[in-house]
Amino acid sequence: MKTKIAVLGAGSWGSMLAAILNENGHTVQLWTRSAAQAEELNQQHTNEKYIKNYTFPTNLRATTDLETALTDATDVLFIVPAQATRSVAADVAPILQKLDLKPHLIHGSKGLETTTHLRISQVLAETIAPEQRESISVISGPSHAEGVAQHDPTLVTVASDDFDAATHFQKLFMNDYFRVYTNSDVIGVEFGGALKNIIALASGALAGLGYGDNSRAALMTRGVAEISRLGVSFGANPLTFAGLSGMGDVIVTATSTNSRNYRAGYQLGQGIPLADVIANMGMVIEGIATSQAAYDLAQTTGISMPITEAIHAVLNQEETVPAAIHALMTREGQTENG
Repeated sequence: MKTKIAVLGAGSWGSMLAAILNENGHTVQLWTRSAAQAEELNQQHTNEKYIKNYTFPTNLRATTDLETALTDATDVLFIVPAQATRSVAADVAPILQKLDLKPHLIHGSKGLETTTHLRISQVLAETIAPEQRESISVISGPSHAEGVAQHDPTLVTVASDDFDAATHFQKLFMNDYFRVYTNSDVIGVEFGGALKNIIALASGALAGLGYGDNSRAALMTRGVAEISRLGVSFGANPLTFAGLSGMGDVIVTATSTNSRNYRAGYQLGQGIPLADVIANMGMVIEGIATSQAAYDLAQTTGISMPITEAIHAVLNQEETVPAAIHALMTREGQTENG
């Protein structure tokens, strides 16, 4: 089955998913706001800022014109930063109407909208009318673009309320090194993908202070517990958080230097000011904005999220990293399954 797929966002993950789809035999149009990036992809077939030492397929084309990207698209993949999704979707909606298109939508943005605390599928549903979309899905899981570029065996999940849509995208993406599972728990998959970035910030901070395996294993385990508590309160299946988009994504993001959130946390642990960390990264650190949204949700729902609260305090310069760790370790004793 060959399709025309518009991939909106040419960062590391967007460009790599575009390459997978192209390799699988589909027609792919990659959209970016940057004319220089589009020219590099089209002429040199590289995307050096985001994926070092990787050559993209020569027939993968990039454009800065959104209408060109969307023309004849049967599927639209949103891989832009979470806080930019609404504005991009707002630009997409009238073009879909103009072109009389009703594509399947899917996103891979791992965050929550800070102003509304909405999940990204909810943002898409609010912004693009039902008559302009066939379905909404999310792709998530333990997957660094750098590993996929090396054809590292990678497993992800596609979640949708529409089972046919999930299996549709499963078929589009899956090949011998990129395996895709389906899932009906959109809430759990989106909360897992978004909130694991907070745990990655914390894990990097521990590493930056020189702490070892014991502390990071404890952090990841308890991190999944609080992610699950919040997700379940919104209707997620608790088993989702033991899967690819839960524990799997926490492990890869909280242990790898390929993770921007881990690298940002590492610098914070070394005492580097947040403004300098952001400037040093030069790319979006999703966990920073998501920590505010998750903190707000924890406060309004009454869900206990001590790690999220600690990271929120550090990012808002209310506590140093060592003080936040001390506060976590000296909290009143709890039952593990409470």
